[in-house]
Amino acid sequence: MKKDWIRQTGYIAGMTVVTAVLFLGGIKIRQQSLQHGIAEKILRFHVLAASDTKEDQELKLKVRDAVGVYMEEELADALNKSESEELVRLHLGEIEAVAEQTIKEAGYDYPVTASLAYVEFPEKTYGAYVFPAGTYEALEVVIGEGKGHNWWCVMYPNMCFSDTMYEVIDEDARSSLKRVLSEDEYQQVLASGDYQVKFKSFEILKGLYDEK
Repeated sequence: MKKDWIRQTGYIAGMTVVTAVLFLGGIKIRQQSLQHGIAEKILRFHVLAASDTKEDQELKLKVRDAVGVYMEEELADALNKSESEELVRLHLGEIEAVAEQTIKEAGYDYPVTASLAYVEFPEKTYGAYVFPAGTYEALEVVIGEGKGHNWWCVMYPNMCFSDTMYEVIDEDARSSLKRVLSEDEYQQVLASGDYQVKFKSFEILKGLYDEK
């Protein structure tokens, strides 16, 4: 009798582990699929400081502001990511010139480069939205050797430049994001949305699995 109980307990434990692994695998695949879908529809903005000194970090923010204000106007009429990419590509020289002038006015002589690049981003929160970690295309501005802490945002649809405040999501940005993304993708980036509930279930099951 005791052996039967042990066998049944072992079977149940084994099935629990298998179920958890399958569930976790399914969630991970769906998560990756949604991230790839989001990445295909948005363009990000990435600024790398020359170093982590206080002065270089402050300079990074000045360059961010100057390039951000310039590109906000240039991208105002962009209807999709492809148009945004093309506009950025056409204005790379001007973006570098804006950044160089800002650096010069701040009393530095760092070289600066601007390019469209595929960049690995960590998970990032903007107001009520959480963008998953992964590879995204971005306008990347590198100051000097680019060895300092960086700054990033979403350039299209515009979630960076609300009036003079960065990372403040207004109604226009919300509407634009909802228009650009599918319903599933939009729910994923909502910090309080359906995706977060599912992610909590994922964490609970992962904890049970890790304890085995």
